[in-house]
Order: sequence, then C-alpha cells, then structure tokens
Amino acid sequence: MSEGEQGGAGTGPDAAATPASDAHAPRGPRGPYRKTEERRRQILDQAVVVFARRGYHSGSLREIARGVGMTVPGILHHFGDKESLFQAVLAERDQRVRQAAGDVSEQNLIEQFRAVMRAVADEPGLSSLYTIVSAEATDHEHPAHGDFRERYAENARGVIPALIAGQQDGTVRADLDVMQAARVIPAVMDGLQQQWLLDATFDLETAFDDFLRGYLLPR
Repeated sequence: MSEGEQGGAGTGPDAAATPASDAHAPRGPRGPYRKTEERRRQILDQAVVVFARRGYHSGSLREIARGVGMTVPGILHHFGDKESLFQAVLAERDQRVRQAAGDVSEQNLIEQFRAVMRAVADEPGLSSLYTIVSAEATDHEHPAHGDFRERYAENARGVIPALIAGQQDGTVRADLDVMQAARVIPAVMDGLQQQWLLDATFDLETAFDDFLRGYLLPR
C-alpha cells in the first residue's frame, strides 16, 4: 500500500462594529484549534509547491511532510489521505486565483478573462500546478479525472450565457459560435500558460489580449 492510500483521522468580525457589539462579536479560532488551522495552512502551502513541481503521482507525502517538519502520519492526521490533500490543494488554487482576480461581477466577459489571466501570471506556482495536473488527469484512473472533466464542462456552461450577453450588448462579435468558443477560450488560456511556464520571457498577457481581440471582438 502506498503512503497516499493510508488513512488517518480526521472571518473575523465586521470592522465597523461598535465597541458594545465587539464584546460579543465572534472571534477567530484560538488555542489548539488555531494551531491546527495554522498547521493545515502550512501543509497546504507546501503541498501546492510539491504538486506544482512534481504532479500528483510523483509528489509524495514524504516530501510534503519534510517541507513542514512533520511526519507522514502527521500529514494524514490533518487530511486523511493523499487524495484528500490533493483535492484541498485544487480548492486552494481556485480560491487564490479568485482572490487575485478580484471582484469581476461588475466587469464584462472580456475584462473577466483578462483579470483571470493577470491573476494566473501573478501566481506562477498555481499555473504550474494546474498545467501539470490537468495533463495527468487525462488518465481515466487519475483521482482528478472526473474533477477536471466537470471543471471544463462547468466553465463552458458558465461562459456560454456570458458570450451571448456580449453578443447582445455588442462587445462580442455576432457571428461567434458560442458553444465552440466556450471550449476554445479555456484551451487557449491553458496553452498560453504552458508556453509561459516553458519560457518566462513569453508575454502571456499580451498574447492572450491579442487572441481576445482577434477572436471575440466585433470586426
């Protein structure tokens, strides 16, 4: 049995609150629970580094544990098994990209795409993680295979209405096949990221902007 198959156990208050309400406001975790959360954060950060460098199969719990000064059983105490830790890493990647992209709810679709690509450029480790793992996940036996299939499908489902809205308001060309575009755009984003990871001098954001102008904007 591999180390990844062995199992184990297991915001702050509003700044505008009045002094009276502060006395009863919920506080962040304290004591042992806070230490547990801090340790989980350390493990996640190190797991992002290891999986981004080596992928899921080659990235070992032993290397992650060594990076945070723990044992493999200690890692398993917090995350149960390697696959659970890996799923937590993917969720962490998504959260970091969303935070880096900022609030895109008031932006049009093209501005949203640009914001996401800027966020990716600011976090090369997360880009590496996604690129390596998405390639691994083409294997039907990979633990993230179903996850990545659903990610791409869900992304397409979300992009199609936004593309249609863009056609209606004139920001997206009217003759665009939105069903096809919903798959093409993420594929281009992934491919550009791969080239950028191979050659740091490659201007990722400019290349993506050129693509958006040529593919999406009205002619």
